[in-house]
Amino acid sequence: MLSQRTICHRLNAALSLAGLTLLTGCSVGPVAPPPNLTASRCEAQPGFIFVAAGPFAAGSAPEEREYGYQIAAEAIGDTPEAIAAAKRQLQERRWFAGERTPTEIDLPAFCLSANLVTQANYAQFVAATQHRAPGISEADYQAQGFLVHPYETVQPYLWQANQPPSDRQQHPVVLVSYADALAYAAWRGQQDGVTYRLPTELEWQKAARGTDGRYFPWGNQWQDDATNWGGSGLDGTSAIATFPLSRSPYGVEDMAGNVFEFTSTLVNDDTQAVMVGCSWDDLPGFCRAAYRHTRPVDSRHILFGFRLVVE
Repeated sequence: MLSQRTICHRLNAALSLAGLTLLTGCSVGPVAPPPNLTASRCEAQPGFIFVAAGPFAAGSAPEEREYGYQIAAEAIGDTPEAIAAAKRQLQERRWFAGERTPTEIDLPAFCLSANLVTQANYAQFVAATQHRAPGISEADYQAQGFLVHPYETVQPYLWQANQPPSDRQQHPVVLVSYADALAYAAWRGQQDGVTYRLPTELEWQKAARGTDGRYFPWGNQWQDDATNWGGSGLDGTSAIATFPLSRSPYGVEDMAGNVFEFTSTLVNDDTQAVMVGCSWDDLPGFCRAAYRHTRPVDSRHILFGFRLVVE
């Protein structure tokens, strides 16, 4: 597990080798918003969306979690008995027990990218800095010990000669770690003349569901055609903004499905990042905005991507 100090050290080392400005203090956790953030300042940055300050309904009530277990079980079982058995197994594993209790939380304004960082976006960064290309060996992939797919499933996402797969240029970049995401944010910020970071867990949740506590970006009822999930038939990432129903009330794309997203919210002595959203091989209950789980910050996976916030 990488500590916050180690992440900062490696990030500044990578920036130094690339001839880029080092990050003073290297804060990788939640950062206070700029005091003069306005809608016009945010929207002056192409591809970013302003989310106004104010309260929103965070977390999930027992009835929402019950609904999550039910729709997940219905996606597994094809008879009432099979659905009931699947639901019991999901509940026994307490998949949704880690969600926040229902709370109204008042957040400052923030400025979030409308889209996930794509393979093409990340390729510009790799070309400019010689930062490692997204990828992982079979041994390292299996050693992670979670969400394990056959390595044959990973291979279509591996880069060749520092170039992303030609048929996935506009798909979200995957097989990058938390530190890789921070390095990209630092480089991109220096190109654009602003400072970028990852969204906090709560910023992401508000951007995904709006202020009314809806379960999904589109409302409270699951829709099979709303996003790229395990039953969509795509069996892999999709191009950004492919599913209009996954556009949030603020206009942020892919806020359910496609890939899980790293946030800047770290736990367990900064060794694990809170992950939000759901991925292309998930069950419906996991695609609720309130769902959260954690993964080691050095994880690299075909289900994990990220987006940025302007400071």
